Amino acid sequence: MKRLLVTGGCGFIGSNFIRYFLKHRPCWSVINLDKLSYAGNPANLCDLKRSPRYQFVKGDITNKKLVLKLMKKVSAVVHFAAETHVDRSIANADDFLKTNILGTASLLEASLACGTRRFVHMSTDEVYGSIAKGYADERKKLLPNSPYSASKAGADLLVRSFQKTFKHPAMIVRCTNNFGPYQFPEKVIPLFVTNLLERKTVPLYGNGRNRRDWIYVEDACRALLLVLEKGKAGETYNVGAHHEMSNRELTNAILRHFKKGKEMIRCVADRLGHDLRYAVNFDKLKELGFRPRWSFDKGLAATAKWYRENPAWWRPLKHDKYTVKS
Repeated sequence: MKRLLVTGGCGFIGSNFIRYFLKHRPCWSVINLDKLSYAGNPANLCDLKRSPRYQFVKGDITNKKLVLKLMKKVSAVVHFAAETHVDRSIANADDFLKTNILGTASLLEASLACGTRRFVHMSTDEVYGSIAKGYADERKKLLPNSPYSASKAGADLLVRSFQKTFKHPAMIVRCTNNFGPYQFPEKVIPLFVTNLLERKTVPLYGNGRNRRDWIYVEDACRALLLVLEKGKAGETYNVGAHHEMSNRELTNAILRHFKKGKEMIRCVADRLGHDLRYAVNFDKLKELGFRPRWSFDKGLAATAKWYRENPAWWRPLKHDKYTVKS
């Protein structure tokens, strides 16, 4: 049986991907390497605990000895492990530099030494910086505006250097904002959903004009699997859904779903380095056959239903001082 190494698989997108991958690729097994930082939750994959096709290893991707040991057992890698929250990176960038850059270097070195056949590095549309108009394609210059996005851009450039120098079979995926089940409740959609379930107000940054494209996590997982299997080594692929809206429009959509009014909005000061707009051109991915299947409204309904039915998962994770990523 072939094996896939997934890093950061106890996080939001990683756990959804592992579940999706095992369902759709029955001839594969997965090793999940995760250090279980604040956003890594083993409960995300508790249903796989007894599966013979799933193995969890607690560890840090900067641990070169451990990474090399695991890399010898697999033929492909999907690398999610990262520090991801913009506000946290502004408060303290050290963990972001260590995990996102040095951790990625550790994985690249080990995969090169072991002759890994496929390596997918999960990046973000935030590396392009704010997009005033139009859509960023994969050739756009990287202009990160926060310590988080700068660390991810640094990781992207490391991947590129291994591609060019060693012909490393890596691909980069730059994905727009994901939402769905198992997302840590500091992020904007689960924060707003769970606040409303608790009859609390929702915090809206600044004037609410910042714009994002939203993709339901199952669509993102399909895109990642497509790149893993059909992507061309050395290439970068944007992933989007063209569900673009302002943060105020997003807030209103969530309020409508819960049949709540604007009195539930609490305006808060804008954050530092808050990019106005992210938007990507994903025609390159469409050439591989990708089309989003989930509308935003359908995805929001599924997400709200999941949080409504799983308070035991999210209630222990919530704190009064949570900020939002939007």
